[in-house]
Amino acid sequence: MRLHSHDDFTPLKEIIVGSAENYLGHDRDLSFELFHHENLTGFRSDWAYPRLAQTGTGTRGQNWAVKQRYAEELHEDVENLAATLTGLGVTVHRPLPLPPDAARIAGLGWEAAPTPALNIRDNTLILGDHIIETPPAIRSRYLETQLLHRVFRAYEKAGARWTVMPRPTLTDGSFDLSYARDAATTLGGPTEPIADPQPSPYDVGLEMMLDGAQVLRLGRDLVVNVAQNNHEQGLNWLQRHLGHDYRVHRVWRMADNHIDSMVLALRPGVFLARHDGIRDLMPEPLRSWRYIVPPEPDAGAFPVYGDDDLVLTSPYIDLNVLSVDEHTVLVNEDCTGLAKTLETEGFDVVPVRHRHRRLFGGGFHCFTLDTCRDGGLVDYLS
Repeated sequence: MRLHSHDDFTPLKEIIVGSAENYLGHDRDLSFELFHHENLTGFRSDWAYPRLAQTGTGTRGQNWAVKQRYAEELHEDVENLAATLTGLGVTVHRPLPLPPDAARIAGLGWEAAPTPALNIRDNTLILGDHIIETPPAIRSRYLETQLLHRVFRAYEKAGARWTVMPRPTLTDGSFDLSYARDAATTLGGPTEPIADPQPSPYDVGLEMMLDGAQVLRLGRDLVVNVAQNNHEQGLNWLQRHLGHDYRVHRVWRMADNHIDSMVLALRPGVFLARHDGIRDLMPEPLRSWRYIVPPEPDAGAFPVYGDDDLVLTSPYIDLNVLSVDEHTVLVNEDCTGLAKTLETEGFDVVPVRHRHRRLFGGGFHCFTLDTCRDGGLVDYLS
């Protein structure tokens, strides 16, 4: 068991696949609403979300149940993803499942119902032999990495380093609301109006929050999406912590948070990108790479949901693919346009079922954390 992962495309040896067991609902509080605020061309988040009473977005929040059928089908699809990777010769590790009767978790002045460790790319960053738990931005996910500690501990015993970035208190005053309130970055506002944050005796001001999924790993180079002050603080900490081993490149507001449904490296010199304009947002040395842009998503490829179903992602979520090596890519079986595009580009496509990706906020890249790949600390920019 060896932790060694510097990129997303060299031959994959070991991976953690998240768990969807007992994904029963979402706590819709200020942290949840702010995180899922989206700025996507041709897509308005406030059309997708069932509305809340304004009283539901404070420190307590409102629990939004997930229909049992969707939860069961998600679990089936995640287990099939794990089996597919095992069938491809990859060693698969799993987090502890969230129990069905999990108690609510609490911080200083807030509480929330926990979610399972499903989108495990978010709260952990793997850099070589280094596990870095990143500072969460959603209260209900504050203790999520605890469900991964059994796996992390095994890697540490085998020689891996293990660091936890400073964790925020997550009072209302911790959050930079500028992205959600800036007319230049919004296509209709956040999921709910972000009210003035309520003061708390535990306030410490704006705090660092940065998800691992905001970081594109390219050997020595890390491309980090920054949309507001919380992210900026996280990037600054990461630069100081990593020293001169890595070059950290800041991109400004490519998305509201995660980068991995906007651009992914499929092999050295080749990106999968949501649109042609991504090139202009990337660091100058990476603009000469080839950018593969698939067709627009087919609306018929997604389930039709009711007015009371909470849609968390845009139709572009299927760009969130997982590479097994520089030639093999796992793609949602319903996303035939993307599959054909990749096949035309010379990739071997492995179709995998994932029905409710828009309800649970993640694709195959989100659901996984690659812990061992053959690639090293390579300088791909020289």
